[in-house]
Amino acid sequence: MEITRETMLSDILENCPEAMPAFQAIGMHCMGCALASGENVEQACAAHGVDPDEFLEALKTYLESL
Repeated sequence: MEITRETMLSDILENCPEAMPAFQAIGMHCMGCALASGENVEQACAAHGVDPDEFLEALKTYLESL
């Protein structure tokens, strides 16, 4: 699955649940909450004070390590 700034968190949770630890590592413990179903990666990063480009790079590295 390709994950971009526009990818909805709910889509990630459904299609790539192994990505969850990378989100939790930056304080996004709400992957299963109601807001996650309506937020994309960029919005979630903004809400948590995280640079989306840096996060996406870290997420890609994490997923490749599995």
